[in-house]
Amino acid sequence: MKAYLVLTAVLGLSHAGVATVTAQDVGTSQQIAGALQAAPEDRREGATVKGYTAEGELRVLRQGDNEIICLADEPGDDKFRATCYHESLEDYLIRGRELRAEGIDGAENLDQRHKEADEGKLRLPSSPAALYNLGGPAEIFDSETGEVTGGNWVWSIYVPYASEASTGLPTTPQIPGGPWIMRPGTASSHIMVVQPRETKPTR
Repeated sequence: MKAYLVLTAVLGLSHAGVATVTAQDVGTSQQIAGALQAAPEDRREGATVKGYTAEGELRVLRQGDNEIICLADEPGDDKFRATCYHESLEDYLIRGRELRAEGIDGAENLDQRHKEADEGKLRLPSSPAALYNLGGPAEIFDSETGEVTGGNWVWSIYVPYASEASTGLPTTPQIPGGPWIMRPGTASSHIMVVQPRETKPTR
């Protein structure tokens, strides 16, 4: 719970008084532009981007040629979040979406994926794999231009089953921007780095 509260705070996921954006409000090019802001600059050009149809269905908006996959912000709420990740995390993340579609969310969703991974039924990265989140309140995203201003980066390096003992990392944040390990010893163990994003995006 403490880790969840930390992430909620740094991503700025407030639910008070913000107008929501629907899938119909955001075009393909704007979704692509917004999604790519989550990725490091040198991985954006070749990244595959997935986004949403007017009916809210997730589909490939742009096929890339490198190892990075980006997800555009899912419309319909009062927050913005774009996510980019190494392709080796695709099965793990797809399974999470499948379970949510079945009504299995939160801790139960995570526990189910851990169980499947522990049993060898869910493929995990065989080497460290990066995931990048860029998030904040809905107003950081301009749905007409695709520009993202501000927000916070949460970068995660997934190292399945790594622990505080195997890495020497703390299990809670110690200094601003410093690394720490979340869910140590589990299938979804990952090293966290949280950083405010105060500059406008570079295209």
